[in-house]
Amino acid sequence: MASQIARRLIILGAPGSGKSTIANRIVKTYGMPYIVVGDLFRRHIQERSEDSRTMKEHIDKGVLLPDDLVLKSIADELEKVREQGFLLDGYPRTLNQAEMLHRQTKIDHVIALNVPADEIINRLKDRWVHLPSGRVYNLLWSAPKVPGKDDETGEPLSQREDDKPAIIRHRLNTYDKNTNPIMEFYKKLGVLQEFHGRESDKIWPELKKYLDYVLKEPTAQKVAA
Repeated sequence: MASQIARRLIILGAPGSGKSTIANRIVKTYGMPYIVVGDLFRRHIQERSEDSRTMKEHIDKGVLLPDDLVLKSIADELEKVREQGFLLDGYPRTLNQAEMLHRQTKIDHVIALNVPADEIINRLKDRWVHLPSGRVYNLLWSAPKVPGKDDETGEPLSQREDDKPAIIRHRLNTYDKNTNPIMEFYKKLGVLQEFHGRESDKIWPELKKYLDYVLKEPTAQKVAA
């Protein structure tokens, strides 16, 4: 592959869309830092940073963190990897956050995964979790060895309340309501690229073809044109 330059990417995708699967393939293939906003906040709380108390209070109450606090934490992290580029996951979640981020940091490409709602519901309704460890099973493709039991401990598995079909559909509706304005914002900026499909293995080749092109040095693009 031709040499690559640092690019700043965002990945968007509904719960159950396979976003983390695709994101990990991007990171492994192109070697860029992967910034997952939820993990970033948990790290702040564990490290007892100056903003950790406010973060923990909001998370414990189940309310959104203030936009300026979120942006400050993310901007600090993005500055650390400015020369390497990055893949940002879990932010922005609202149009206001997208606009604030745009004023702070230029984003080169936004990847949006579009997986049909019925496919997502089918994926998540068969998902079971071992709550103490976080191990996840799916009855369709990674079922436990003993039905209803964790492979390592033998303890019972649970289904998360928000993995039940009615709640999944509500989550997807909420996601669409919040994300459609974000996608329209990035579409107007000319940096949005959407990928449609039911399976990550079928979406990935098209996405990789796109990234192979846009992540090349500008001179390489000119020669290839």
